[in-house]
Order: sequence, then structure tokens, then C-alpha cells
Amino acid sequence: MLGFVWGLVGCAVTAQIYYPLAVGMSRDRVTVAVVVLLAAASLAHALLSRGPGWTLVMFTATAGLGLVAEMVGTATGYPFGSYMYATDRLGPDILGVPAVVPLAWTAGFYPIWCAVTYVLERSRLSPQRKPMHRIAATALGMVDWDLYLDTQMVTDGQWIWTSDRSGLPGIPSIPFTNYLGWFVTVLVMAVAVELIGRRCSSRRSESRSVSDTAPLVLFVWTWLGSALAHAVLLDGDELRYSAIYGLGVMGLVGVPLVMTWIREGTRVVVTE
Repeated sequence: MLGFVWGLVGCAVTAQIYYPLAVGMSRDRVTVAVVVLLAAASLAHALLSRGPGWTLVMFTATAGLGLVAEMVGTATGYPFGSYMYATDRLGPDILGVPAVVPLAWTAGFYPIWCAVTYVLERSRLSPQRKPMHRIAATALGMVDWDLYLDTQMVTDGQWIWTSDRSGLPGIPSIPFTNYLGWFVTVLVMAVAVELIGRRCSSRRSESRSVSDTAPLVLFVWTWLGSALAHAVLLDGDELRYSAIYGLGVMGLVGVPLVMTWIREGTRVVVTE
């Protein structure tokens, strides 16, 4: 089963490497493939390492709440700001939201959750403080990831912002409210996973011990690979800025992760 997870990871990374080479409808298909493969890898690993109960909670919280937030967002402009998706680019939609989009919330959330967990469990924080730090750090980590995601997808024309509110320097097409909306939305997701998922994972077999290396590799690959792609491989002025923002801000989790990982070696075991 772990080999299957690594197979999905390998396919996802391969699809991402091919992305800059694809054009037109081919790039749209690659985009969908990347999201599906990353989500599948995350769900497969979560099922293997944390059990079906925790995985169901995580998937419901991320894909379910993500879909609701996207439907409300496209209809009302809250909580992200006013935006709309391109028509017939990412496959079938659910009330105006491409069906693949909720899977992107899962695909982004799980590696970040694992990375934050890995760092916190090896920190000197008291056990009582770690859950709140994990919730906040995961929400911040997802905003960091979105600095890459939104800029890349807007540049590719997958969705467009109609809000007239100001954005980050160098990325004026995406309003700052988007990042605030992401933080609040993921905060709710992380609270659900922390509170409900903990009860499910506590009932798993205590003998279950599966390496978290796969999602951590996905996190590091996303952090560094996206910076490289935005800086060098993809066309778009705003991508040059998202490369800098993403590399620096996502590094708030990435740098401690890599430093701890190097210090402890490559054996990474799940801790809850």
C-alpha cells in the first residue's frame, strides 16, 4: 500500500514537471490530473497512516467545507472577494465551481498538516499548546501555498478576480481579501480536523506506524518546485513576485521542517 502512495506521488510530480510544457487544452488536463493525483496521494497516505475515521474527517472538512466556501464565494464575493471561474476549462462544475476544486483543498491541506505536525511534535512546546499552534500554523501554511496557487491559476486564466480591492505588491490582480478568506476558511477546517479527527485517530491500532515521508516530500516539492517554476519556467509578470512571496512565507514552515528533518535523519514516523 505504501508503494501505491509513492506511485501516486511520483505521478503527481511528473505531471507537475510536464505542466510548463503543456499548452491549451492539454494544460487544462494536466492541471486536473495534478490535483486529482495529489489528492489521491494524500487520501491514500492518510488512510494508511491515520486510519479511515481520521481520513474521512479530513476529507469532509477540506473538500466539503472547501466546496461550500467556493460556492458561497462565487455567489456572494465572501469570504475571498469577487471572482469567477472560466467556463469549460477544468471539467464539470457544481453550481459554478469546477468539481476538481474541492480536491485541491484536500491536496494542499494534508501535506501542510503533516509538515506542521512533524515540526511541532519535535519542538519544546508543551503538549497542551501544540493543538492550537498546529491549527494556526496549518491555516497560515495554506495561505502561503495559495500565494503560488492563485497567482498561477489566474495567470493561466482558470479564474478571474472582479474585485477592485488592492492586492499584494506585484500581484494586483488578486485582492488581499482572498488571503484573509483563505486563512479563516482553513482555520475552520483545521479546528474540525483537530477536534474531531483526534477522536478518530485515537481509536486506531497503536501498532500502526507509517512513515510521513511521502507528504513531507510533497510539501518540500511544492515549496521549492513552485518557486522555481514561477521564477523561471512559467510566463507571467506576477509569477515572479509569487515566487518570492511563496518561497519566503512558505519557508516559515519549510525551513524548520528541513532543518529538523536533516537533524533527525530521513526516518519520519507519524505522531499525533
